[in-house]
Amino acid sequence: MSDWKTICAVEDIPLLGSRRVQRAQGPQVALFRTGANEVFALLDRCPHKAGPLSQGIVFGAAVACPLHNWTIELATGCAREPDEGSTPRFSVRIDNGQVQLNQQELDTVAIDLEPVKAGPCTRAAC
Repeated sequence: MSDWKTICAVEDIPLLGSRRVQRAQGPQVALFRTGANEVFALLDRCPHKAGPLSQGIVFGAAVACPLHNWTIELATGCAREPDEGSTPRFSVRIDNGQVQLNQQELDTVAIDLEPVKAGPCTRAAC
């Protein structure tokens, strides 16, 4: 079995955009493509409130979470100061124009996290 799983062509990820990857279990992975044509992979979950990073704005080598505008570095998954925290990152390689992710990481990284679910409102005003 190969250690790398082919996901898509680099061109399938919009420039300065993202694409989500569904895993067998655990939260989705987000692929990002920068203006410099670099590809990164992070758990599709902001470390702040679990916002979907794949819906954020990619700029430079970072993505802004769509919920509260936290900036996450694509290369490390770390939030920029003054914010703190990080989201797991996944190894990426490009082989003949195809984006590949490490299969072992897909099978093991953050698979125990529960999907984000909207809960009942607990405020009296709801």
